[in-house]
Amino acid sequence: MSNVIYQAQPPLEFISPKFNPLFLQAVHSLLPSWIRWQTAITQIEADKVEVLVDLYRQFQEGKIRFLLAFRHPKTDDPFCLTYLFSQLVPRVAREQGTALQSPIHAHFIYDRGIPLWAGSYVGWIASHLGATPIQRGKADWTGLRSARELFANGQFPMAAAPEGATNGLSEIISPLEPGIAQLGFWCAEDLHKAERSEQVLIVPVGIKYSYVAPPWDAIAQLLNQLEAATGLPVNPQGKTNTASMELLYPRLLTLAEHLLSLMEQFYTRFYHQKLPDAQKISEEIKDRNEALAVRLQALLNAALQISEQYFDLHPKGQLNDRCRRVEQAGWNYMFREEYKDVKGLSAVEKALGDRVAEEANARMWHMRLVESFVAVSGNYIREKPTVERFAETTLILWQTIAKIEGEKSFRRPQLGKKRVKITIGEPISVSEHYPIYKQSRLGAKQAVADLTNNLQQAMESLI
Repeated sequence: MSNVIYQAQPPLEFISPKFNPLFLQAVHSLLPSWIRWQTAITQIEADKVEVLVDLYRQFQEGKIRFLLAFRHPKTDDPFCLTYLFSQLVPRVAREQGTALQSPIHAHFIYDRGIPLWAGSYVGWIASHLGATPIQRGKADWTGLRSARELFANGQFPMAAAPEGATNGLSEIISPLEPGIAQLGFWCAEDLHKAERSEQVLIVPVGIKYSYVAPPWDAIAQLLNQLEAATGLPVNPQGKTNTASMELLYPRLLTLAEHLLSLMEQFYTRFYHQKLPDAQKISEEIKDRNEALAVRLQALLNAALQISEQYFDLHPKGQLNDRCRRVEQAGWNYMFREEYKDVKGLSAVEKALGDRVAEEANARMWHMRLVESFVAVSGNYIREKPTVERFAETTLILWQTIAKIEGEKSFRRPQLGKKRVKITIGEPISVSEHYPIYKQSRLGAKQAVADLTNNLQQAMESLI
């Protein structure tokens, strides 16, 4: 988090959606200029927009309810989707002669933690755009009730990222969280109880970023900075027309290995973690990429255990699931019920609470490091050696070093101008799965799992 929390505070309040059509109109008007000014994006295009036009037509005619399940590789994704709603969908609708009511919009589901690190104003903006927050690491019944109500009765369709968080990689999808499928079944259930005939759909949406021109020189310069920060000799390569995949990949591997060694020493010496011997791994696994992947997974597990042990959590599930539980445990230490009435606490009680909040924040730092690497495999570049994959991996290393150095701003360097490709997938019917869902508790669990798996496959097919 950029705004470090050193004091115990009252529990996080729910930020109610308060949709303001005039505010949305202003956002739609300013968005193209804002994207050009604040991002490296120069072009946004979309495939199969006609599918989305038809879905909005059916939604506005009261025939369907749907949720857009979008890929979430970068923090720019919501801006791209809003551009899709405000510019591309109306344009295609006009070309087809399809009459749609304005505005074209969606109720976004967002992480309640975003306003903590991005600024409280983000919560205000999200609220007035009709978005609704959720706390990811617990059963946030207030947030879930709000999302459920909007799905069944909201003015617009829903939009959410089933991966739960950005992973920084355009061509790897993190394991999907089951909450999207569960929301779909709740919507179907609410419509059934109300004797309404709308069909419930989940629509996969792919988002992929690419560079207008390969930014090899900018990547080389960033590698220079990272090498200097980690104590490696700075390589003079990177001058105009000299940088390339062949020259830079060995440097990236060396940087990753060196940074990994520094972190292994850090956790072994000061946190008493037992990690595999790097030299032994290198002798047993000759491939540098595979050896790196083995060492990385061991380090991530050890770092996450530092947080879990402090919060008395048992390791369970995949890394991203464990990160969410640590995050929620940390929030429980920082945002506490007894601080609703801070006047009733003594000075000593408040000081002790602040100590707990400070320590919890420090322990969550280890989880934040792990969070950056949950989708990193070690073979991402070698499987498909593109400048986009190379840049994404380099930026993940930059983000890690920035966190280690305590940078308060995690705005990633812009390596070059980008174009964005949005792809609308084939809608998945929740209603078709609903008969199995309502049979029994076991049937409901299986239906959620099956629908989540179908969505995972559908989103992977859009890459």
